[in-house]
Amino acid sequence: MDMEQKKLAIGIEDFEKLIKSEFYYVDKTGMIRELLQNPAEVTLFTRPRRFGKTLNV
Repeated sequence: MDMEQKKLAIGIEDFEKLIKSEFYYVDKTGMIRELLQNPAEVTLFTRPRRFGKTLNV
């Protein structure tokens, strides 16, 4: 069984390049509901620069 492993997108900020080059991408937008239903005193958003942290808030 010869499975090709996807690459990790370290330092890549262009979403189109991420998808076209077949890097790993994890969509966590479903977690927004959980964040709104279970608010914490402090929430840390970790994403690369220019990836929409403010838009998600």
